Amino acid sequence: MYKQIIFLLCAIALVSCNEQAEIEKEIAKVPIDFELVRFDREFARTTPATLDQLKGQYPMLFPKQYADSVWIAKINDTIQQEIDSEVGKAFPDFENEKAELHSLFQHIAYYFPKFEVPKVFTVTSQVDYKNKVILEDEYLFISLDTYLGEKHHFYTGIQEFLKKNFKKEQIIPDVANAYAKRYVPEPTSRTFLSHMIYYGKLLYLKDKLIPGVADFEKIGYTEKEFIWAQKNEAQMWRYFVENELFFDTDTELYSRFLYPAPFSKFYLQLDAESPAKLGQYIGWQIVRSYMEKTNASVKEMIETDAETIFNKANFKPRK
Repeated sequence: MYKQIIFLLCAIALVSCNEQAEIEKEIAKVPIDFELVRFDREFARTTPATLDQLKGQYPMLFPKQYADSVWIAKINDTIQQEIDSEVGKAFPDFENEKAELHSLFQHIAYYFPKFEVPKVFTVTSQVDYKNKVILEDEYLFISLDTYLGEKHHFYTGIQEFLKKNFKKEQIIPDVANAYAKRYVPEPTSRTFLSHMIYYGKLLYLKDKLIPGVADFEKIGYTEKEFIWAQKNEAQMWRYFVENELFFDTDTELYSRFLYPAPFSKFYLQLDAESPAKLGQYIGWQIVRSYMEKTNASVKEMIETDAETIFNKANFKPRK
């Protein structure tokens, strides 16, 4: 009997893999064409004498309320010049990232046929790490000076839990997340579960949009942090259940378990070794379980309320 169950599970997994492989073949045929502008490089080459030419070419990047003196001061600023130099060293070209963006856009267009391909600009932002990626209408802006590597001297003084994701491998997950937020509506309920499932939906969309990216990078963990989360699923689940947190409306739970931080806050001895965002992680596993058990479409998953997903997922944590 045990061998029959194992055989059946393997057969189901094989069918699922074959189906996904066929979907990826279809996605690879989706026609995508987009323009990538290395604005960071163009601005680095600009002089006060050629500023008007650059403004004429990219007026959307020069708000009218700022006088030319602001941009000239930036051109002559030694810190800006160092930023331009360091970005130039880290990103002498953008070909690999452009190919990854092309694949991402193909996946978005496959799952969301009304998707309009953006014009992509690489920029610098004085290390504005709260706005690493900005998605506005038909434009996508990627701030390259926030992806120079966690040990770069520009990031001295920034907390470790933030700068661990200041690396070029995080560009595509960040862009995918920006688009996922465009398609997944924010929760209207204050329950912890609603917010867990919201983040779970975002992460599940990343599964679909960037399937070649490692799970730990999708959620912004180190590999070690992701392994910790997997090994401690049962303990986390038991804590949430025993403390009746799923339907709790205390907004403090968001900062304890959903937002970036040095660690999650169970107020137990394990806190110091735990990664942050473990509520997101569990929400992700619940949504994955729901999708496996119901075979729902991505659109149906997005539109389904958190409680229904929770009940139908029948999620069982790893032991």
